[in-house]
Amino acid sequence: MSGQVAAIDLGATSGRVMLADIGPGRLELEQVARFANDPVQLWNGHRTALHWDVPGLYREACAGLAEAGRRSDRLITIGVDSWAVDYGLLRDGALLSLPYHYRDSRCEDGVPAVHRSIDPAELYARNGLQFLPFTTIYQLAAEKVSGRIDLADRALLIPDLIGYWLTGRRVTERTNASTTGLLHTTGYWDDDLAARVGLRAGLFPALAEPGTELGPLLGGVAAPLGLSTRTTVTTVASHDTASAVVAVPMDSDTAAYISCGTWGLVGVEVSGPVISAAGRQANFTNEVGADDRIRYLHNVMGLWLLSETVRQYQREGYRADLSELLAQAGEVRPMFDVFDTADPRFLAPGDMPGRIRDWYDERGLQVPMTRPEIVRAIVESLAAAFADGVQRAAELSGTPVRTVHIVGGGSQNRLLCQLTADRTGLPVLAGPVEATALGNVLISARAHHLVDGDLEALRHLVATRFPPQQYTPRTRRTSISRTVGAGKGSTMKEVRP
Repeated sequence: MSGQVAAIDLGATSGRVMLADIGPGRLELEQVARFANDPVQLWNGHRTALHWDVPGLYREACAGLAEAGRRSDRLITIGVDSWAVDYGLLRDGALLSLPYHYRDSRCEDGVPAVHRSIDPAELYARNGLQFLPFTTIYQLAAEKVSGRIDLADRALLIPDLIGYWLTGRRVTERTNASTTGLLHTTGYWDDDLAARVGLRAGLFPALAEPGTELGPLLGGVAAPLGLSTRTTVTTVASHDTASAVVAVPMDSDTAAYISCGTWGLVGVEVSGPVISAAGRQANFTNEVGADDRIRYLHNVMGLWLLSETVRQYQREGYRADLSELLAQAGEVRPMFDVFDTADPRFLAPGDMPGRIRDWYDERGLQVPMTRPEIVRAIVESLAAAFADGVQRAAELSGTPVRTVHIVGGGSQNRLLCQLTADRTGLPVLAGPVEATALGNVLISARAHHLVDGDLEALRHLVATRFPPQQYTPRTRRTSISRTVGAGKGSTMKEVRP
């Protein structure tokens, strides 16, 4: 039996609603709506702060669901995924204000507040997360400093907030909960940690597993959209990376993945948390995946560097076309040192090309000046960061990596895929592009018995329906090794601050 399910997939720069026709051996995916996710800057009485327009995203998502309903004979269920760490604060069931954007500067107040209460090494031992200054625990500590947290009686992560508005039911889906810093590596909310950093236990609702039926659409939601209240909402692996990893067409346990969008998430899948001093030093994280897998990975700045560069060129009046810039970058001789993509200066919106040039100039290095040179430097630096992440994931987890999968938007970037193959010395399998939406619909479809099987069975379906494109290393001179873990060389010198 086949049926139709919908995915609301909210990324950090855009959102989409996808409709899937899915059943045994069948997986068809159609985009029915796409919309921008542009943050808003609002004066808060002290400074201009960066927020997400989540009500606007909900409005666009509902319009997409209405279109999905018009195209579907019977829409069975809806799954929601989004970026991680951000949340809305509620009181008496109502949203208090627009959720803050993780790139907002207020996190600068939260980090020292948490670290005064708990040593970073102990924090890592408890939650297994890499240090990112915008992790939810730091954001909530900033809310405590400002006093806003005292106004709230509940917090909902972004996908859970959308699910609440659709069904009236409040839960915290586990894969996204694991990005908050408040989930213990044993899998439960760490109420003691919350108390130590001044947060109230129970701020987030109870945990729900991927594949849990939240409930039917509220009548007041379904009717205006032309949908039936028989249509349900099902929790999926609601952290978008967790959904993307569901759809990585891995056929062995010797593969690494790179989920490449605004961020590049580089890692391996393991059966349990990997907690070590070396892992903390390398800033590797343990996040929960579907079916109780652990995504052992490291964040790389990702396509944000390219998209923000294109936006700057557009602000300067240049009709920037990324595909044209990438083609021109492919002709540039790689004569520049790679830059540190993790430098905090690259996190905020603004003049990305100028900040990249400053990075080189401050170190007395040759500065990429033209647009194609800047783009080439970005892609080379991302490939180098990806290769480093693959190597470290292999070494720290003890996983012998022989293949690298790139999924998401970055899988369309032929230059990036080829340079990643060259720098790892490993074959790169690129695709599917819509891995997050595919992982979303696969989990909800399995919950409704449209498909069955473990993750390997779901991934086999993806590989059959969306076969990846292979990139072969052009030289072993820059490889990590045929099986990752034996050190790496580089034709472009890596410079670290």
